[in-house]
Amino acid sequence: MSTIADTESSKPARITGRILSGLVIVFLLFDGAIKLVPLQVVTETMDRMGYGASETLARSLGIITIVCTLLYSVPPTSILGAILLTGYLGGAIASHVRIGSPLLTHTLFGLSLGLMVWGGLYLRDGNLRALLPFRR
Repeated sequence: MSTIADTESSKPARITGRILSGLVIVFLLFDGAIKLVPLQVVTETMDRMGYGASETLARSLGIITIVCTLLYSVPPTSILGAILLTGYLGGAIASHVRIGSPLLTHTLFGLSLGLMVWGGLYLRDGNLRALLPFRR
């Protein structure tokens, strides 16, 4: 049985990956925290998006966001966290497409966040680089 070899990355790549991942983690923890409270802007936005102004739903989404982000931030579970965050961000993109939100500022924001999630993880995790080798 073969195992995937850990592919070592350069120090600047690891630092860049940690910075990208750190930005995503801080943003998503903040996003989850404002849903836990939930602030009025959160419930109003959910209502405009067609989900109703339910504080229970807002809190549930906040918990999901924080749990997925914490999984992403811990190295042994970071790939699982990235997969879960991809699903979460895909749902956000679908919601914005459904109501006709502006493309660049709302709809594609989830895509750029997802690219940061996977880009940061790719740069800092040798196992992921071994699974997805980009050849020169």
